[in-house]
Amino acid sequence: MPAFEDTIFEFVRDAELDLATRFDADIVYFNSEIRMHVFQWFREVIEKLAARENKKEAIAIFLTTPGGEATAAEKLVEVVRYHYSLVYFVVPVAAMSAGTIFCMSGDKIYMDYSSSLGPIDPQVPDRDGRLLVPALGHLDKLNDILEKSKDNSITPVEFEWVMRQDFAMLRFYEQAKDLSVALLEDWLVRYKFKDWVTQRTHNKGAPVTDDEKRVRARDIAELLSSNGQWHAHGRMIGINKLRELLRLDIDDFGEDIDLRKSVRRYNDTLSGYLSQSRISTFIYSGLI
Repeated sequence: MPAFEDTIFEFVRDAELDLATRFDADIVYFNSEIRMHVFQWFREVIEKLAARENKKEAIAIFLTTPGGEATAAEKLVEVVRYHYSLVYFVVPVAAMSAGTIFCMSGDKIYMDYSSSLGPIDPQVPDRDGRLLVPALGHLDKLNDILEKSKDNSITPVEFEWVMRQDFAMLRFYEQAKDLSVALLEDWLVRYKFKDWVTQRTHNKGAPVTDDEKRVRARDIAELLSSNGQWHAHGRMIGINKLRELLRLDIDDFGEDIDLRKSVRRYNDTLSGYLSQSRISTFIYSGLI
């Protein structure tokens, strides 16, 4: 490794040790699309972390991702939850789409005023299996045309577009959306809502039932998957909207100035190195 990389990673490891103390957790940095080609690498890093004698009960995943596939996120969650009973997600900048789904499997999510999650419009392979395309855009367009067909206002161009659709692929898109919603419902109830035992606003102090947790999780999942709400697959959803509109508990690492400095020192150094080196996939822990 060149001398400048030695210097960079010495700085990164120092920042990582500081964060491990602050979070009382093992630390891993994940900057990649969430697709199955990263699975083995991710599994190897988590297994090595978990095999250490001084392994922590918790892991904090510093997550930066443009998104990916819900099925891949599900596999990553299985690996992390096999080895750790507490999982924290730290989002220094943005975790979009499948990254948002991944975050919802955490016991805690840490963001600050400049961090973002995204709508959970699932990304699915195109007909050739090479590119990922947003599923909900196709479904919404089809539903719009079907609605127009009820009053005979569909245009010839729209009719031709419908006739050219691969309906097996459209069903695949529907299943991808259903999976995303189902994963959020399951993970929110099982992990994020596990300590939600009494009502905090409506009927304050009353015990929270499992049915109420499931309804709340379903509301969050449906809202995050609503193109009508967000209008764009790449919409950045900040901490205030997540708290106020979705009523989702998010820990603000920016409220602790020293913690915010540590998060940015760690993340910005690594992300800057990746950008300069033109590395698009990077999973790292200096603890192994």
